[in-house]
Amino acid sequence: MSIASEADWERIREQMDAAREAWEQGFTPSGDEQRRILKARAHELAREPVSSEATANGIEVVEFDLANERYGIALTSVREVCLLRELTPVPCTPPFVLGIINLRGEIRTVIDLKKCFDLPEQGITDLNKILLVRHAEMQLGILADRIRGVRAISPAELQPVLPTLTGRRADYVLGVTSDCLVVLDAKKILSDSSIIVREEVP
Repeated sequence: MSIASEADWERIREQMDAAREAWEQGFTPSGDEQRRILKARAHELAREPVSSEATANGIEVVEFDLANERYGIALTSVREVCLLRELTPVPCTPPFVLGIINLRGEIRTVIDLKKCFDLPEQGITDLNKILLVRHAEMQLGILADRIRGVRAISPAELQPVLPTLTGRRADYVLGVTSDCLVVLDAKKILSDSSIIVREEVP
């Protein structure tokens, strides 16, 4: 077992004294140091967790409820999840367009896929959330009855679209898992020009 040298102990004592002095005087980092710390924290928080399944060419999806069915959208396509509030209806839009919201100065369309998929409506509750999805420069909000969480799906789990899925729902589906999780394709949803309402706050 090695023994620390006298120089090592001296360095340790100096570090302890400096730390104690900073604590007693109240340590306040400089402006540059604060910015460096905040930038490092933001970078760390922005990192998305990667599961072992997802790294094997699988995907991670945000799982949510629509009526009594379970759906998922790739986590990489979800910008954020937010509360449904301050929704403004837009005249002369299809029934599945709920309206628009102002999200930090950005006006985004919110759609109700239940109306697109002919699913029963259950009314708006505190459990409703908006999934803000994006592809390239396009973004819109999707109303979810409930958010279940994030789930990793391996390529072998995704099966072709069931024959019972027809119309727009079949067009939007990427695949279905064995436990009936319907994985939607955000790119196809955002490529449908009939559901997009875009404005900018002046």
